[in-house]
Amino acid sequence: MKILVVDDEALLVKGIRFNLQNEGYEVITGSDGLEAVRLVQEQNPDLVVLDVMMPHMDGMTACAKIREFSDIPIILLTAKTDDMDKLMGFDFGADDYLTKPFNILELKARIRALLRRSGRSEKKPVAHELSIGSITLDLDARNAYRSGVLADLTAKEFDVIEFLMRNPNRVYSREALLDTIWAYEYRSDIRTVDVHIRRLREKLEENPAEPKHILTKWGVGYYFKK
Repeated sequence: MKILVVDDEALLVKGIRFNLQNEGYEVITGSDGLEAVRLVQEQNPDLVVLDVMMPHMDGMTACAKIREFSDIPIILLTAKTDDMDKLMGFDFGADDYLTKPFNILELKARIRALLRRSGRSEKKPVAHELSIGSITLDLDARNAYRSGVLADLTAKEFDVIEFLMRNPNRVYSREALLDTIWAYEYRSDIRTVDVHIRRLREKLEENPAEPKHILTKWGVGYYFKK
């Protein structure tokens, strides 16, 4: 599945592209509304993630232009929270609307939902549980368990452990985790990653001082050992 991501914030585009590619999507990118229209015509993507405030042509105008020749699913991104702006986005032809800052996992969920509704998604069984060793994630309820006992995770802690468990044995730097998990909130203090890893070990490892799964690759980053 091919997804077009268009935003003039280069770091945000980098984070979204990294995350979606990690999910197996092919990702193409642009930085303004004119480029968005051209890339839809030339590349025929399966879905567009489109920022509203961009140079040369804003996202709503680009959305309307795309609607003149395509029914491709479109998700608009905006820093505005006004309901009227959301209604305008739908009037211009958007299928969904996400306000910055957003959770990257929410964006992925909305992409999957739109692809299913449009009939473009591949028919794959949906996994509702992710389990490695003594750690199990209930992906629907967003609950985590250690040896069957519920662990009280925050929303962001769940995001981090889900991402690492979906990509076992792969090492991620702090910067990569910030770009991926925090996405638009990439300006967060890099020490935030260390704090979340420490808390996850305390809540999910049998012995946090000698973790078996949530490990450090010294000088590189963190990974989940399968």
